[in-house]
Amino acid sequence: MVLRMGLTGGVGSGKSTVASMLGDRGATVIDADAISRACTAPGGSAIPAIARAFGWEFVGDDGALHRERMRSRVFSDPQARNQLEAILHPLIAAEMARQANSSRARCVVFDIPLLVESPRWRPQLDRIVVVDCSRETQIRRVQVRSQWDLPTIERVMQNQCSRAQRLAAADAVLFNDGKSLEQLRTLVAELEQRFGL
Repeated sequence: MVLRMGLTGGVGSGKSTVASMLGDRGATVIDADAISRACTAPGGSAIPAIARAFGWEFVGDDGALHRERMRSRVFSDPQARNQLEAILHPLIAAEMARQANSSRARCVVFDIPLLVESPRWRPQLDRIVVVDCSRETQIRRVQVRSQWDLPTIERVMQNQCSRAQRLAAADAVLFNDGKSLEQLRTLVAELEQRFGL
């Protein structure tokens, strides 16, 4: 039987690192963000609809989504965010389903940043795993990784569900605050044992 595992966590939690470790241990990892980036890359399947809905000023000279401009728009306008999600989510869901159906692994990991925020995912998953850390750790990691200023990071965090909401939705939590990579690998191995993989 295949275990369909949803993996989520706030920005800077270390979710992508955990996904990579699960992949190294034989799971098929399906990355919603990577699919979203492919849909909005030059020639991506979402670009024509984005241009129709928002205007060509939201498409860069290279033919890809102008991410910074769109980020500013959706953070200040919930209706624009809903409009963008209505374009992207069906495309992402279809590609995730295609990848899941072609997997031969015993565990398929759906790496979805906004898993808890969207009601569509829970019925499709056997378990939800949340990678968690403190707010201070999130901010520090994103500053180092993405070079974003504090107001930008805080806007991103405000557009995600709260830490409490994520934890309430979890079947398992990996607390990744100050953990070394080796400690995190141990937690991932324990998770596999718990789920009988």
